[in-house]
Amino acid sequence: MNTGDTTITQGRRSDAGTVRLTGRDITGLVLCAEMHGAPYDLLAGALGVREDRLRAIISRWRKAGYADTGRLGPGPAWLWLTRPGLAVTGLGFAPTPPSLARLAHLRAVLAVRLSLEAGDAWQAGAAHWRSERRLRAAMSGRVPSGHVPDAEISWPDIPGSPYPGERWAIEAELTPKPLARTSAIMRGLLSRTTGYHPGAAPGDGPRYARVVYLTAPRARSVTARAAATLPPPLAARVTVRDLPGGALL
Repeated sequence: MNTGDTTITQGRRSDAGTVRLTGRDITGLVLCAEMHGAPYDLLAGALGVREDRLRAIISRWRKAGYADTGRLGPGPAWLWLTRPGLAVTGLGFAPTPPSLARLAHLRAVLAVRLSLEAGDAWQAGAAHWRSERRLRAAMSGRVPSGHVPDAEISWPDIPGSPYPGERWAIEAELTPKPLARTSAIMRGLLSRTTGYHPGAAPGDGPRYARVVYLTAPRARSVTARAAATLPPPLAARVTVRDLPGGALL
């Protein structure tokens, strides 16, 4: 699949037809697949369109049988992909709507992703986001021996990159966890690889060069205090920031 126009015939549903997918369509469908879905306002921002244009795009996706939508909680409606929509992306995730219990968290992680991808450092470093959904899928059913972050960012070792060759763990923290639990998660993410990480061999270095926590106001204090309990060399590899705008309803 490339970023040019692509014509795909979908016959799995009675309302499916021939759809010409643009690069914007492909970007949006893959994003929704990776993130379990997206609320309308953040999806519009990701695609760089106004609300009226977004509704036209969503209508095309629904007509093709690629997406379902609904109001799952407070705030904007959500969109998630159907089985045919996931098939178009080539991603073998389950075609289920976002879990009601995780809506706020999924929104926050998506807002973090969009904020980071819009930054100058991201563009200069050609960074790559790997969602929790992709990380878990890569485990092929194996039980991880450590905490799975909300996402990871890989920075290629290329000229001009601000963080050449580094891999970061990303955590969106809406509610405070117990201090000891938060510290243990940080230690685990900063430790040497444990073997479950795709492409990593046990003992080949730290799982992540840095852990970046983006927190809601009520989770900021305990997250910062947890980082302060770590030995200085580990604490220096933890960054605690506020969640970006749009992360919270």
